[in-house]
Amino acid sequence: MQPQIILLKEGTENSQGKPQLISNINATQEVAEAVRTTLGPRGMDKLIVTGGGKATISNDGATIMKLLDIIHPAAKTLVDIAKSQDAEVGDGTTSVVLLAGEFLKQVKPYVEEGVHPRIVIKAVRKALHICLEKIEQIAVKIEKTNTAEHRSLLEKCAATALSSKLIHQQKDFFSKMVVDAVLQLDDLLPLNMIGIKKVQGGALEDSLLVGGVAFKKTFSYAGFEMQPKTYKNPKIALLNIELELKAERDNAEIRVESVSEYQKVVDAEWQILYEKLDKIVASGVQVVLSKLPIGDVATQYFADRDMFCAGRVPDEDLKRTMKACGGSVMSTAHDLREEVLGRCELFEERQIGGDRFNFFTGCPNAKTCTLILRGGAEQFLEETERSLHDAIMIVRRTIKNDAVVAGGGAIEMVLSKTLRDYSRTIAGREQLLIGAIAKALEVIPRQLCDNAGFDATNILNKLRQKHAQGEHWFGVDITKEDISDNFVNCVWEPAIVKRNALTAACEATTIILSVDETIKNPKSGGDAPAGPPRGMMGRGMGRPPMM
Repeated sequence: MQPQIILLKEGTENSQGKPQLISNINATQEVAEAVRTTLGPRGMDKLIVTGGGKATISNDGATIMKLLDIIHPAAKTLVDIAKSQDAEVGDGTTSVVLLAGEFLKQVKPYVEEGVHPRIVIKAVRKALHICLEKIEQIAVKIEKTNTAEHRSLLEKCAATALSSKLIHQQKDFFSKMVVDAVLQLDDLLPLNMIGIKKVQGGALEDSLLVGGVAFKKTFSYAGFEMQPKTYKNPKIALLNIELELKAERDNAEIRVESVSEYQKVVDAEWQILYEKLDKIVASGVQVVLSKLPIGDVATQYFADRDMFCAGRVPDEDLKRTMKACGGSVMSTAHDLREEVLGRCELFEERQIGGDRFNFFTGCPNAKTCTLILRGGAEQFLEETERSLHDAIMIVRRTIKNDAVVAGGGAIEMVLSKTLRDYSRTIAGREQLLIGAIAKALEVIPRQLCDNAGFDATNILNKLRQKHAQGEHWFGVDITKEDISDNFVNCVWEPAIVKRNALTAACEATTIILSVDETIKNPKSGGDAPAGPPRGMMGRGMGRPPMM
C-alpha cells in the first residue's frame, strides 16, 4: 500500500521557524513606529484619511490603531491590546503598543542567536511579576475621607490624561468638568450615563456640563412653535408609538363600492389617532417623547393643549431619559398610569449655537449628566470627545482603584532599576533577558524626550542617577526640559493604568514569541471543491497532487 501524502491546498503559503519569528517581530516594530510620535504632552497628531475620504485627526493610540486597518496577523495582536487597554482603562493605549514593540525589539537579538522562545517567554513573565509587585509596593494609596483632597487628586489625574491631547491648553477647565461629571453618577459609575453632545461654533470654553439629560431638538412639524418651551415638575411620557395618520393605512387592502364607505374608512383612521391622543392627554402628561415620528396633526393637537412633544428621539437619549426621570417606554397609549410616567424638576428648550436643545434637569432617579462640547471644525470636536472619554475613564478607574503613581516616565524608570537590580542576583541567560526587558521599559521616558525635541540620552542619564539614589518619583519634566519630581508636580496616573499596560504588553509579547509558523490559506472559506477534505489532497484521493 502506498503511503498517503498530505498536502496543503493549492495557493497556501506557510513559513516557519526562526525567520518567521523574526519577520513577526519586525512587523510589530512597524506598528509601534506608527504611533511612537504621538506619546506625551508634545506628541504629534496623525491625519488618517479613510477610503471614503473622511479625515480623522487624532493622537489617541486606540483610534489610530483601529483606523490603520492592519492585516498582518502578528501585528494585529498590537491592535487588540490597544483596544483592550482602551476598553479596560481608557488611557495608556500608545504606551501599551510602545512597550510591546520595545520588549520584542530588545529580545530579538537573543532569538536570532538561538535562545529558545520558551526561555524568553519565561523571563518576560518573571519580569512582569516583579514589576506588578513593585507597583503594588510603591503606589500611593488615596485618602477618600477628605472630600476636597480626593477631588483635587481626581482633577490632577484627569489633567495628566488630558495633557497629551489636542485640548491640553484647556486641561484645567475640562478636568474640573470631567470630575464633576463622574461624581454626579451613582456608585457603579456607568459610562453610558454620561452623554456627550457636539455643537459646532463657539469657543471650547463655552462647553458646559448639564446635570441631567440634554439632546438636540428632533425633527418637528407645523404647530411646534406654539408649544410651551419650559415646564416645572412635568410628567413625561416615553413612547414607542407612531402618532401619524398614514400609519393605520399601511399593509392594508380595502375594497369600497361607494364614497360613503370610503369616508367611513377615513373617519376610522382619524378616530384611531384621536383615541390615542385623547388617552395621552387624559394621563396628565406635559412632555411626550417618542422613538417613532409624531405627525403634524398630533403636534398641533398637543400644542392646543399646552403640551410639548418630540418624535424620532434617538434610542440612547430615550433610554437615558428613562433611567434618569423614571417611568418606562410604552408601546401603547392605553396604559399610561402614574408609575410608568417619568418626572423631573425642570424641562426647558434652549438655543445652543445653531441648534435647539431639550434639557431635563433635577432628575430624581439615576444620576446622569451630559457634556455639551463647543468648538470649530468637526474633526476638532471629535478629537475633543475622544480626549474627554480617556479622562472620564481615568477618573472612574481612580475612584474604583484608589492608588496612584507618578507619570512622565517616572514609574517606568523605577521598574527598570528594579529589574536591573534583580538581574544581577541571578545567573544564566535569564539575567541577560531580564536586563533587556529593563532596558525596554526606558522607551517611555526616552520617547517623551524625543517627541519634545530634548536630548534623550542626557535626560535618561540624569534619571538613572536620581533613581540609583533612591528618588522614586523623578521623571521627565516637559516644561523645564529637565527632570523633576513628578509626584510633587502632580503628574499622577492611576496605578491600574500601568498595571494593565504592562500586563497587556507582556501578553502580546509572549503570544508573538510563541508563534513559530504561519499558514495562510486564501482559498479556504466555503469554496473548497467537492470530494476530498479541505486542506488534504493525496494520491488515491481525488485529483493527483500538484507538481
